[in-house]
Amino acid sequence: MSIHERRRGSWIITFSFIVAILLSILPLPPGLHAFMPSWLLLTTIYWSMALPHRIGIGVAWGLGLLLDVLYDTLLGQHALVMALVIFLTLHLHQRIRVVPLWQQAITIYVLCLIYMLIIFWIKGLQGVAPDFWMALISPLISALIWPAVFVFMRNLRRYYQVN
Repeated sequence: MSIHERRRGSWIITFSFIVAILLSILPLPPGLHAFMPSWLLLTTIYWSMALPHRIGIGVAWGLGLLLDVLYDTLLGQHALVMALVIFLTLHLHQRIRVVPLWQQAITIYVLCLIYMLIIFWIKGLQGVAPDFWMALISPLISALIWPAVFVFMRNLRRYYQVN
């Protein structure tokens, strides 16, 4: 297999990450900010499940650092937590891929909840008092939209023959 065949569709993966980053920094009214799904995390989870040999912990770390810069947060907090969540995803990806979408959504809820709770814990260590109950809403929204995200990304991957 040539390098070109192994890297087919790299531009689609990159483009999906760019779109996810743009959606992640979309300005919303303060009351709606907690309802924003974790777009970049969902996209990274999808690609690490679909292409675990290409999208792994290093990519998650880099994307997390980018989020830290864009959100103006403690450098490394999103990177660390994204790397942890993608580590768990890579460890479980063969089990997650074979279950129905509604069961995948439950797993996504748990992964996003882990992400949010650790981020809130880090903020608490910094002396910021985040609203704990708001941490439960974003993972729920992320889990509810997971089936649509999964089907869209899978169709995109198949159409452009990303492997």
